[in-house]
Amino acid sequence: MYRKNPIEKIIAPISRFIINEKAGGIVLGISVLLALFLANFAPFSKYYFEILEMKIGLQFNGQSYLEHDILHWINDGLMAIFFFVIGLELKKEFVGGELSNPRKAILPVGAAFGGMLVPALIYIVFNPLGEVHQGWGIPMATDIAFSLAVLYTLGKKVPLSLKVFLTAVAVVDDLGAVIVIAFFYTSEISVVNLLLGLGAAFLMFIGNKAGIRNILFYAVLGIGGVWLAFLLSGVHATIAAVLAAFMIPADVKIKEDVLLKRIRKHLNRFNDIGANDKIPTLTEQQLFVLEKAKEDFNRAIPPLQRLEYHLHSFSTFIVLPVFALANAGVSLTLDMNTLFNTNIVFGVMFGLFFGKVTGISGATFLLTKTGIALKPDNMTFRNLLGIGLLAGIGFTMSLFVTSLAFTNPEYETQAKIGIFTASILAAVSGYLVLRSNKNSY
Repeated sequence: MYRKNPIEKIIAPISRFIINEKAGGIVLGISVLLALFLANFAPFSKYYFEILEMKIGLQFNGQSYLEHDILHWINDGLMAIFFFVIGLELKKEFVGGELSNPRKAILPVGAAFGGMLVPALIYIVFNPLGEVHQGWGIPMATDIAFSLAVLYTLGKKVPLSLKVFLTAVAVVDDLGAVIVIAFFYTSEISVVNLLLGLGAAFLMFIGNKAGIRNILFYAVLGIGGVWLAFLLSGVHATIAAVLAAFMIPADVKIKEDVLLKRIRKHLNRFNDIGANDKIPTLTEQQLFVLEKAKEDFNRAIPPLQRLEYHLHSFSTFIVLPVFALANAGVSLTLDMNTLFNTNIVFGVMFGLFFGKVTGISGATFLLTKTGIALKPDNMTFRNLLGIGLLAGIGFTMSLFVTSLAFTNPEYETQAKIGIFTASILAAVSGYLVLRSNKNSY
């Protein structure tokens, strides 16, 4: 009987936790609480903000290059990995997922559009003019990790069709956020660097069409070409990450039926060679057969899915928690007069909490009643209301847009308070509405 060694005993529960659908939301929640603790309790608060303001860059011949504070590197550098994974997921959905069939894609696309438009309009009603007007993009985005984490805690109270629906809406929502960032939250543009970045993306596209499947080829062009050039161009670097992701090959070199035939052939050859129990290592012939099988397996996995598989956990359990740790640190010693000297809090809070549910529910109702889109199985008014409320959890992307929309720390704090308040209300309300379902699915 096989017995686990001490290392395996430690790793096994961690592995089980990571593959749990709720794990990402739990880790993100812990990061938020830790950020709030570090930002509000001395002496931690002093070091917390000092570390985020520390400058990091390259020195060459006495000149500084790419010198930015740690917060900037997290938001423009580390978050590029998160957006790269979003880009991979988007392309996968367009190639073979819920968004590949126009008939099936109409509803989540329409619902996501309604869920972006109404929150933005609500914010603009509260903040029609001045610098505060720039925050209209903050309540537009859904936090997919938190919303799905709450959804999966409900188990069989929510049908699978609605879980797929919310996921598709959140994916389209992310694409909408990326477009908004690209067109409305971009600083002065260096045309030369932008063209260099687009040129590197074009080389990735050519490599894709030429059949190149080497991950290193795309990594060098994606990071050293597209991302770096966009970072220097003034267009937000996270846009480069999504663009690079769309250049990654999504097709396979070996079809599934061919793979099965080859693997059977490899297994037969391996079996014919025979095993020698007296020798703990493999023979040269056995190694050769296994290497050939490994090559076939790799050729049967699209580079897009290989990258998504390996980067998803890193993005969920490293990138997003670090981002939350750096951006969720709001001092709770607030001057109420200062907090409400603009309508940012109300615009963000009402935009997320009321705008999301109104926009998603309203668009879904119109599309299904007019027959333009098909209603998912088991979608009742209660279920739709609950899903719309959960979409009002706008944590990660909303914080990200906040960092782009405002340079005034006072406005940033106001926006973050609105995000936190709305997200908590949306999570609790959505959970209670869906929890009251009498049916199990």
